[in-house]
Amino acid sequence: MARKKLIAANWKMFKTPAETQAFVRDFVPLVAGHERDEITLCAPFVCLPALVEAVRGTSLGVGAQNMFWEKEGAYTGEVSAGMLSAVGCTHVILGHSERRQYFGETDDTVGRKLEVALEAGLTPIACVGEVLEERDAGLTEDVLRRQCTRAFRGISGKKAAKLVVAYEPVWAIGTGKTATPKMAADAHGVIRHEAAKSFGKEFAAGMRILYGGSVKPENAPALMSEEEIDGALVGGASLDAKSFAAIVKY
Repeated sequence: MARKKLIAANWKMFKTPAETQAFVRDFVPLVAGHERDEITLCAPFVCLPALVEAVRGTSLGVGAQNMFWEKEGAYTGEVSAGMLSAVGCTHVILGHSERRQYFGETDDTVGRKLEVALEAGLTPIACVGEVLEERDAGLTEDVLRRQCTRAFRGISGKKAAKLVVAYEPVWAIGTGKTATPKMAADAHGVIRHEAAKSFGKEFAAGMRILYGGSVKPENAPALMSEEEIDGALVGGASLDAKSFAAIVKY
């Protein structure tokens, strides 16, 4: 089954609304006519309205980097799936390793958010991946199985239609280290197997699994050539329009 690759930019805590508009102004001409892949820009909350306006008339998606699982309430500092949809978001990153590391997110909270995002019609990019100690101990498969099982368990096959998973080995994020294409492809195979157990083989065959972790223009072609890799979640290299365009056009 042919899977259309998704190349997603994760700007993390960078860019103001004005910088967001400038990026889109520079980026759009660089990828004009590029229809092979789906492209999404995931910006900080305060930049989302400016981003929605800037990409109007293009095929670019707009993503948030997090959300809460409740519809509304006394949750100071949080944003709901409905709020993201209302402002024009199409995608949302959930369970990024930095959310787990700094803000105490767990496999179970990622699962709750995932269920709500899907119900709201958003395309969630659910992040999984091992830390260096776990890889060195040979626990990568165990970690991925646990993370996927807990994240997927509250979701029916029908509701999972828009689900995207991103494999991001934590030891490769912002370190300059990158999993080899084979290491990434093997991890993606484990994730796809878990998706088949949860949602059926047909769904798993069509589900997109992205790679994230120091993706750059230099290594993107080798990573994207792997059959199991269905796109990329790009951090630092997505902050510059030329750099991100080079990855998109790998």
